[in-house]
Amino acid sequence: MAFTPNRHFRRDYKKIFRKSPEAANMLLLLCELADEKGRVHLGPDPEAELAELMAARFENPAAYQLEKGGR
Repeated sequence: MAFTPNRHFRRDYKKIFRKSPEAANMLLLLCELADEKGRVHLGPDPEAELAELMAARFENPAAYQLEKGGR
């Protein structure tokens, strides 16, 4: 099932993005990776795997990644 950000997530994302864009995009990545129960399964070296996934998912990890305008 694909992750679709709701209004609550968008509000939290924007709040976090103002303080730390990379942290907001890490939150977005984790939400996209989570299964239907909210669990994220990573390998034996989660830091390296997350760094690799961030580089693959986001061209610019400091850029705003949600679609403008909502919905």
